[in-house]
Amino acid sequence: MSLRPRSRRVLLALLAATIGLGLASRRFAGHLPALVASYAGDVLWAVMVYWLLALVVVRARPVCLGAGALGVAVLVEVSQLIHTPGLDMLRQNPFGALVLGQGFLWSDLACYAVGAMGAVLLDRALHITGTD
Repeated sequence: MSLRPRSRRVLLALLAATIGLGLASRRFAGHLPALVASYAGDVLWAVMVYWLLALVVVRARPVCLGAGALGVAVLVEVSQLIHTPGLDMLRQNPFGALVLGQGFLWSDLACYAVGAMGAVLLDRALHITGTD
C-alpha cells in the first residue's frame, strides 16, 4: 500500500517551528520549568530529525520515520563517546555542539524516544498530505 506524499511546504514549516522551539528552549531556559529547560531541546532534536527524514522520503510510514529519527539520534548520542581532535573541535563550535552534542547522557536517549514517538503521533494527527 502506497501512502500519499506529505506536503513539503507543511513539513518545512514544521521543521522551522521545531528548530525555533528547540533554540528557544536553550536561549530562554532560565524562564522555563526545570524539566522543560533540561529536556525539551533533546526531545525537539529527535522531532527535527523526523521532519528532515519526512522531507526526504515523503511517502514513508510514520512509524518508519520515527524509527529512523530515533536511530539517527541514538547514533549521534553514541558518537559522543568518541573523542578525536577533529570531532572535539567541531563540538566546540556552537553549531557543531547543537548538531553533534557535547557529552553522552543516558537521559538523552529517553528524550529522543519521546520526541520520535511524539512526531509519529503528530504526523498521524495532522494528515500532512499535499501535491507540492
